[in-house]
Order: sequence, then C-alpha cells, then structure tokens
Amino acid sequence: MSTQTASARPARALRTSRTALAQAQKSGAGVPAYTRWINRRLARGVAAAAVRIGMTPNAVTLLSAAMSAAGIAVIAAAPPSAGSGVAAAVLLAAGYVLDSADGQVARLSGASSPAGEWLDHVVDAIRSPAIHLGVAVGCFVHRPQDVWLMGVALGFALLTSGQFMSQILAEQLASRHGRSVSEPSGVAKSVALIPTDPGTLCWAFALWGAHAAFAAVYGLLFIANLIHAGISMRRKHRRLR
Repeated sequence: MSTQTASARPARALRTSRTALAQAQKSGAGVPAYTRWINRRLARGVAAAAVRIGMTPNAVTLLSAAMSAAGIAVIAAAPPSAGSGVAAAVLLAAGYVLDSADGQVARLSGASSPAGEWLDHVVDAIRSPAIHLGVAVGCFVHRPQDVWLMGVALGFALLTSGQFMSQILAEQLASRHGRSVSEPSGVAKSVALIPTDPGTLCWAFALWGAHAAFAAVYGLLFIANLIHAGISMRRKHRRLR
C-alpha cells in the first residue's frame, strides 16, 4: 500500500462522516440564519473530526462549556479593548459551534442517550444567562458609570432563562397532551430571527472594546429578543390552551 493511499484514508473518512451528518441533519426551517447556515455547517466538520479522534458527545459538550466559560471570563475580567472583545467573541462562537456538534457526534457515533441530552440542556441553561451576567460584571468592574447597561444585562439574563424554560416546557407539555407548539418557518423567518440568533450575540462581543457601538448593538438585541419572546410565549400559551 502506498504512503499516499494511506494518508488519504483520514480525509475520506472525514468526508464520509460529513456526508452522513448532512443527511441526518435536523430541519433548518425557521432556525435563525447564522445557526442554520453557518454554525451547523461548521459543527458538521467539528463533529466528524471529533468522532475520528474518539471524542464522546459528553466530552464535546464539556469542551463547549469550557470555551464559553473562557469567553465569559474575558468579558468579566479583562479590560475592554479590541483584543479582548475579539478574543471573547471567538471563544463564545467556538463554544456555540461545539454546542451544535455534540448532538451530531452522538448521532454519528450511535451514542445518543437521555443522559447526554440532559447534560447538553443543563449546560445551555447555565451558559445563556451566564453570558449576560458576565456583561454585568464586566461593566461593574471596568465601566461602573454604565448602570443602565448593567440593568440591561441583568434583564437579558432573566429573559434568556425564561425563554429557554418556555421552549423546553412547551415542547414537553405539548408532547404529553398530543398538541403542537410549532411556529411558522421558512427562509424569511430565518433571516428575520437574526437578532435572536445566539451566534449574533457571540459576534457582537467583537465590539466590546468600542463602548458606544457595543452598548447600542447590545441594547437593540435585548429589545429584539424581548419582543420575540413576548410574541413566542403568547403563541405557545394559546396553542397549549
């Protein structure tokens, strides 16, 4: 066997894994644009590589949590600057890619389990508000005059926790009572939901060092998410009722 043939095997295995994941991908209908067309695509490559080196789904979940925690630590502890903002954005975005990859690793390796799904949801439930708590701490330490931005961050943390619980609980209750809480979907909705996309929030931190720009973008994201959460929760309540 030639050295060239042997060296080509890993590349073929990765391509095969990516193809299998693409065929088993969950529907992207109504999923926010960044998550649908960028994050999931990146996650397929990460998942294929993770399976290749023998990583378990739980290991990918924990690595995702570690990357996100590092990004939050930069926001909370490092002085705001262009460098710290980009570092935080990259770490948070990497954590989000890995968050999408763990389920794909489970499907590709046949290692799906309720315990793994539980761990994934627990990490998500902690990560989402923790990002905004990191903003509040970062403002308190480095920009104590921005009391209003601290308030927005705390409100954002409460909102993400409530929206997460609303989504998870509605799905469970609907399944138990044979009802549907699915919402309108399509390309237009994916584009319209860009402000609510976790990926959009991750990359917004690239502006962390530019105080006025970050405050404006972060405040607008909060307003957009507040409006979306209100509409979504009202619709779910009506459908469950």
